[in-house]
Amino acid sequence: MSKWLLIDGFNLAYRCFHALPEFTRADGFPTGALYGWVKSLWRLIDDEKPEATLVFFDLGESADRVALHAAYKAQRQPMPDALRQQIEPIKALTRAMGLAGVAVQGVESDDLLAAEAVRLGQAGHDVVIVSSDKDFAQIVDERIKILRPPPSANPKLGWRRLDAAGVKEKFGVPPEQIAHYLALVGDTADNIPGLDGVGPKTAAKWLTEYGGSVDAVLARAAEITPERFRVPLLANAERLRLNLRLTTLNLALPPISSESRNPQPAELFRLLDEFALRSSADEARRRYGLPSIGRPDPAVGASSAEHAPIVSDISSIGRPDPAVGASPEVDSALAGRSAPAPLTRILSSEPIAGRAVVEYQTELF
Repeated sequence: MSKWLLIDGFNLAYRCFHALPEFTRADGFPTGALYGWVKSLWRLIDDEKPEATLVFFDLGESADRVALHAAYKAQRQPMPDALRQQIEPIKALTRAMGLAGVAVQGVESDDLLAAEAVRLGQAGHDVVIVSSDKDFAQIVDERIKILRPPPSANPKLGWRRLDAAGVKEKFGVPPEQIAHYLALVGDTADNIPGLDGVGPKTAAKWLTEYGGSVDAVLARAAEITPERFRVPLLANAERLRLNLRLTTLNLALPPISSESRNPQPAELFRLLDEFALRSSADEARRRYGLPSIGRPDPAVGASSAEHAPIVSDISSIGRPDPAVGASPEVDSALAGRSAPAPLTRILSSEPIAGRAVVEYQTELF
């Protein structure tokens, strides 16, 4: 069977942006996220060697979860303008690299990605999810793994692979209990309040000792220790059940229908030149078996990202480094073989029956 790489688009884009937030083209257009994005995708594809890659983005808010909890993600700050300006170029670069992008209006990309990952795993494929989002830990199994980017505070840790044993070690509970764990402790990133005073160790202890689910913990509230939580547990039972609906990924979304997509080298070269990403443009030409030709208009100048060291959590992304030689994939390109066209798939526009949203608008990029 095949190996699939499923990328949490905004999660990776934010990390690329924060690694190089100040880098711009000579005319002031921000380019740090673009530089990190292209280098990240090349690095991931070189390392993982997937037969297929999908990139998932949000398109609007999660209608289902907002209907359940109006404050869902309401605390989040707006996207920085410098990153917002780079989102459409990121999508254009993704298309030009021959990768499929998926977004559906009103459906959270986490749900889209998770539903597809589970389907692929059940069909016997191996799946690697690229994301730091802890929600995906609930679907990890023998086929599905998570590749977590380096933490910003300690980029030297590098990319870390999380399997089922790693989930248990990190959270204290197995993957099938992660949604229940998050319902109890809450999720500040999504503005989901947990039970006051309940932290990771307490939640993991309760799930381990009292049945492995929110309902099982509530059913044995009279036995819970510390005793001070017995009354609050019962008083907040419905909120905890609501939390569980919010923290559980929706795996009942319709499947993604197949569509082959090829890289567009000429368009990729044009975009990289337009954004003055000189070393990336040179690397792209090597990867696709073409000589290093053309440069950005001198009036525009090279992006500052091209002359900067890669910092923070993208510290190991920028390879192969032209100064130290090409990767085997680049060597193949130099030998005259064009880069292989990755298998890609596009989301069907079929509506989701029985959901809160009446109309789903699909964006394919």
